[in-house]
Amino acid sequence: MVSIKKGTTRKVAKKANTNLRFNIITVLIYIVGIILIARLFDLQIVHGAEYREQSNTRLTRESTIEAARGSILDRSGQELVTSDAQFSLEMYKTKVDDQTLNQDILNMVQVLEKYGCSYSDDFPVNTDTFEYTISGDELAEWKEDYDIDENATAEQAFYEFKDKYEIQNTDIQEIRKIIAIRYLISQKGYSSTRAVTISENIPREAVAEFSESSDKFAGINIVVKPVRKYTSGTLASHILGYAAQISSEEYETRKEYYSQNDIIGKTGIEYVFEEYLKGKNGTKQIDMAVDGSTTAEYIAEEAVKGSDIVLTIDANLQRVTEEALKANIEKIRNGGFGQRFDTNAGACVVMNVNTGEVLAMASYPDYNPADFVGGISTENWNNYMNNEAKPLVNKAVQNSYSPGSTFKMITAIAGLESGTITTSTRINDTGVYRKYRDYQPRCWYFSDYGRGHGWLDVAGAIEKSCNYFFYQTADNMGIDTLVKYAKYFGLGTKTGIELQSETAGQLASRETKQKLHPDDPTWYPADSLQAAIGQNDNEFSPLQMAKYISMLANGGKQIDVSIVKTIRNSDGSEESKEEINNFVNQKLGIEETETEDITIDQNNLNAVLSGMQSVTGDSGGTAYVRFRDFNVSVGGKTGSAEAANDKVHAWFVGFAPFENPEIAIVVMVENGGHGNYTAEVVRDIMEEYFGMNTQDIQEDMTAEPYTQSLN
Repeated sequence: MVSIKKGTTRKVAKKANTNLRFNIITVLIYIVGIILIARLFDLQIVHGAEYREQSNTRLTRESTIEAARGSILDRSGQELVTSDAQFSLEMYKTKVDDQTLNQDILNMVQVLEKYGCSYSDDFPVNTDTFEYTISGDELAEWKEDYDIDENATAEQAFYEFKDKYEIQNTDIQEIRKIIAIRYLISQKGYSSTRAVTISENIPREAVAEFSESSDKFAGINIVVKPVRKYTSGTLASHILGYAAQISSEEYETRKEYYSQNDIIGKTGIEYVFEEYLKGKNGTKQIDMAVDGSTTAEYIAEEAVKGSDIVLTIDANLQRVTEEALKANIEKIRNGGFGQRFDTNAGACVVMNVNTGEVLAMASYPDYNPADFVGGISTENWNNYMNNEAKPLVNKAVQNSYSPGSTFKMITAIAGLESGTITTSTRINDTGVYRKYRDYQPRCWYFSDYGRGHGWLDVAGAIEKSCNYFFYQTADNMGIDTLVKYAKYFGLGTKTGIELQSETAGQLASRETKQKLHPDDPTWYPADSLQAAIGQNDNEFSPLQMAKYISMLANGGKQIDVSIVKTIRNSDGSEESKEEINNFVNQKLGIEETETEDITIDQNNLNAVLSGMQSVTGDSGGTAYVRFRDFNVSVGGKTGSAEAANDKVHAWFVGFAPFENPEIAIVVMVENGGHGNYTAEVVRDIMEEYFGMNTQDIQEDMTAEPYTQSLN
């Protein structure tokens, strides 16, 4: 009897189980192998020809769905800039013979002509006269490039291209149309995945016909492209800016997000908020048969429209502001106020005195942003660039001007707050300030009438715009105190508005003189006297002036100037004001500046404002004639600022209603002569803002020009 140990039994059983599993796996692998071989036999032998045919007749490509740019709206939601869908016709290369391609091209061109669509045609032969449309070296080079005999006539060259493209048609015009597209293809190049654009901005009727009979057209594709639309012509052009095709320099730094054919914001809101407005492109998958017909298409990724930018401006008020400014400039130029001045430019700003929101901003002359859509013509570009009035410059933001007498409220506030004068201080204007032997400036009243204003307090000095009063105040006070209060009211400092190229202007000071006049940096008493009346090196933008007047009207409180109310994203969310400010500061390189906290004594401020009310409300005021019998009480100030080349810039600054101010308005006309003239613009804007009936006032303005107190 053989004895078997228990451990040995386990080993034998374990080995048997292992062998069984191995055999099962081997059988499974064998079965799978048979299935794969059978499937491969079916694919390659049984149905091989069929599948190869399907593969050869199916093309798949990816097409970009361009995102629509976000819209730009006024404060009430009226669209000022939007995007329209524009259809373009493209063609891809397909596996068809020349005869089929030529016939499909002819069919395509006939549809385009049926609906009045233009298409690319640069073939340099005129078949009506059989003459070349190019000559000289250009023609010789063309013949060489296309292997045309140098002595070949235009007709001979035409028929050489007919043979080259194997065109069998006999009608000359039909041949010409086919050659035009074939020639375009040879110039631009195309493939099964890269199209050539045949026609842009085709109507929906043409799109429908192409879509319904796609089998008649080899490899065509209709592309929907959003095109920028400026809905109101030139309205708010300097605020909105314009968008145009991306430049090569811009593309080099933005390749990750842009293609070479994209448009990009160049100026204004279009530029500053480009990253919000652009949106995100989507993709579309297109399946095509070898003959060029589409077999299937589907959206792989939806395009996302750009964010909408909502502005603080009111479109109706903006329109009135622009029209009033333009009419005023023309009236001054034509002598409508009794004296002609050679003027052709100006600016105006309307601001909410409590929030700093810009309700309207005009710069004249303006321009049409639509001129830049699709590329501006050489003629239009030259017209803009050669215009001495510089229509592409936003004069309300980018230019600065001497403020003249409109600065005198700063001198008054500084004098009162520093204790140099009080509200009851009276100064006798004798006409000529004779304190200094080497510099004895005159009051404008003495220059016009040979005498001074006499005794005036601060309110009366503002009403009469008395230079002498402010000469003495500044002389006693010193320039440093004047600078302190001018800075508090935002003069000589950027406002931080959400627009590019804002000027900081310049504030007359010791520091400014050292910078601008290094050959003679010493600060003289004469410098203080001139600075006190808004001359010397003082130059501010109309926007800065609007902030300053708003702060006077609101009790001396600081405000943040803005022209963007909110940003609405495509998902319905809105950006916070803090997010917008941070974005703008980073985009424009704006650095936050600390402003000294100053509390203005309301009694002092009221004295200054009282003088401004007298400017418009008292018969001796310098703008009384423009506001007599006006239905709203107005505080204002005229200014006539001397500038280079013997020009005199005309200013009017004002706010209303006087008792509870809502808006401040600043208007400046380059070489407008007298500030009194420009007050008419402010009145017209206030009529619109307060909903007043303008008929009586318009009739009143036909009266004889008022010639008293024009400073």
